[in-house]
Amino acid sequence: MLLGPLIRHQTEDSKIGMDVRFIGHSAQIRMSLTARHDFGEWRVELKPDEGTRNVKRVGVLGASGAVGEVMVRLLEQRAFPLASVKFLASPRSAGKTITFAGEKHPIIAVSDKEFEGLDIILSSTPASISKETSPAAARAGAVVIDNSSAWRMDPTVPLVVPEVNPQDIDWNKGIIANPNCSTIQMVVALKPIHDKYKIKRIVVSTYQAVSGAGQKGMSELDAQTRALIAGTPEPAPSKFAHPIAFNCVAQIDDFLDSGYTKEEMKMVYETRKIMGDPAIQVQPTCIRVPVVNSHSESILIECERPITPDDARALWSNSPGVCLQDDFRNRQYPDPRSADGRDEVFVGRIRQDLGNPNAILFWCVSDNLRKGAALNAVQIAETLIARGL
Repeated sequence: MLLGPLIRHQTEDSKIGMDVRFIGHSAQIRMSLTARHDFGEWRVELKPDEGTRNVKRVGVLGASGAVGEVMVRLLEQRAFPLASVKFLASPRSAGKTITFAGEKHPIIAVSDKEFEGLDIILSSTPASISKETSPAAARAGAVVIDNSSAWRMDPTVPLVVPEVNPQDIDWNKGIIANPNCSTIQMVVALKPIHDKYKIKRIVVSTYQAVSGAGQKGMSELDAQTRALIAGTPEPAPSKFAHPIAFNCVAQIDDFLDSGYTKEEMKMVYETRKIMGDPAIQVQPTCIRVPVVNSHSESILIECERPITPDDARALWSNSPGVCLQDDFRNRQYPDPRSADGRDEVFVGRIRQDLGNPNAILFWCVSDNLRKGAALNAVQIAETLIARGL
């Protein structure tokens, strides 16, 4: 432990006594050392500092991946109350190091024994791995916040966006699912509208960045773009169905017999579960675009009663997690480059449906690695603590 600066030094006549208090801290926890000189006798006490009673032992699983790396940065940036932190990944990444709070930490190969003693695990792994690791971690006593698709539609697992349904955290049984990136930003924007005007129908087209496909997706865009600009042979697509550079690919995930993709149906089912309304109609089309980071969505919503753009602006101007950028006369509206690295869900281009007074259209943009994945997971963990769980 490092002893920090003297923060209080109260002294009076030595017959009354003297208090000296130091704050010690590591990257994870603050401690108080209090020494009192009372009538010739020193009394020393070392205890956790006020405000650190809820510190947690946290693990990050998938710490070397695109989302995992952002989770690590957010824990540090948001001063998450850590008693300790452990970074886990596949054996392929074991032995590498992560710098956190100025200290280097090893990445440890994931195994069931590594879950022991942890309170919260932020997990970002493929669903096939999550089906094994998340139950094992829950059995070891941790609460797992799982970013994969494995548990989202399990009726025994809450699917949570803290701005929308924080109360669902209360009934977790050791696993809390983090929704799909395109769903998260949409429901943050929809929540205040649904509460007041009751949304009946949503038509959404997404324009999703390649970072949503991980490091391989970003590398594929980079390699193809460089080749086309240089006039050299373009690498064949491997992560996407077609070349992504200077192109749009009208497929994210596999097709179902209905003609919709799995990504599109995630938006349907997850929206209903998070909003707690199985009657909401959702009509999605999901497109991959040659943008590195931040997803964009064109959304039409139809409500049970009339709504105007001014009604929506009034709600969004005071909604947690939402940033209103809607001044078309001055060309002010959201775009993915501006949203990169930001935590908010940005809304703009708000318009009345030309034939329906109960419907409006808007444009919605958010950083899919932050609010669409890592930030939402960390916010779930923060809400878990705030609710005393």
